[in-house]
Amino acid sequence: MMFFWPWFLLLLLLIPMLVGLYAWILRRKRRFAVRYSSLSLIRQALPKRSRWRQYVPFALFLLALASLIVSLARPVAVVEVPLNRTTIILALDISRSMCAIDVPPNRLSVAQDAALAFIDDQAEGMQIGIVAFAGFAEIAALPTQNKDQLKDTVANLTTSIGTAIGSATLKSIDAIAEINEAVVPSAVDLGLAENTGEQVEGVYQPDIIVLLTDGANSRGPFPLDAAQKAADRGIRVYTIGFGSDDPLEMVCTREQLGSDAFNDGFGGVGGGPGSFSGGDPGNFRRFLMIDEETLQSVADITGGEYFRAEDADQLLQIFLDLPTQIELQKEETEISVLFAALGAIFALTAIALSMRWNRFP
Repeated sequence: MMFFWPWFLLLLLLIPMLVGLYAWILRRKRRFAVRYSSLSLIRQALPKRSRWRQYVPFALFLLALASLIVSLARPVAVVEVPLNRTTIILALDISRSMCAIDVPPNRLSVAQDAALAFIDDQAEGMQIGIVAFAGFAEIAALPTQNKDQLKDTVANLTTSIGTAIGSATLKSIDAIAEINEAVVPSAVDLGLAENTGEQVEGVYQPDIIVLLTDGANSRGPFPLDAAQKAADRGIRVYTIGFGSDDPLEMVCTREQLGSDAFNDGFGGVGGGPGSFSGGDPGNFRRFLMIDEETLQSVADITGGEYFRAEDADQLLQIFLDLPTQIELQKEETEISVLFAALGAIFALTAIALSMRWNRFP
């Protein structure tokens, strides 16, 4: 336990002084007490517990005084933040390559199932947000405890062209900033002068980002620059590379092609279910391969961890194991009120017992 104002603890020296004063008063009272011919008769007449009853109120008074002095010193306890106070942002890749059928029925369907299972598995009180990204990123669901809303958002994701990993990281930071005052939005340049954080290594916000992608960044901010912004804010990014090294054909369902999910560029190209066509297949293929080096670097920069999943079972297991990867956070909490309340209880009890046991005629 630490103290904001430790010098107030010097007042605890008053307690031994008061004990000495109390002992001196008792001796002085005995000196002027009426002398009886037989002390044995007096002892027999007095209740057996009368002597300790005389001292209990004073002892409680000392405890009250000590508690109030400790409260003046503003004690601080270091407590662990429970997991259900963590906010998790799921940043899910909804690029057209997520329709690859190397993980049947396709990558997006499997990723949706894993995300739904993860949401269901969380304890009540956990806040989860959804960021969807393809050519750009958008907050699909602000952090909420409403599981039905989250599952509805995940189930209705539709695909588009492009993979903006850096944009997804920045948008996830912004989603956390909406509910955590200690996190500033990604557009704010902390700067060395203002960054009093000069982020202490190993000290993080309780909120994290889980970023799932099946390819390489194809547009938007450079992922490592975005990762540095997350690190500067004490936000860890856990990255997941999903899919095999052989993406095969891409087949989207009609629902996954959909229409404009955000009315601004997401959604399918139309034409219904089928394989992707258009462009240079060789050039396009390089964006279908997971950029593990970048994903590993993003995790390393932010203090997170990188995972690789090549099939549905592996992805589901990674999602279900994510809470065990999140260490409990430690916070400093002032507990002056607790000691002040204890002091008041001890004082009131001392007064009540003194009036009951040590009444004067």
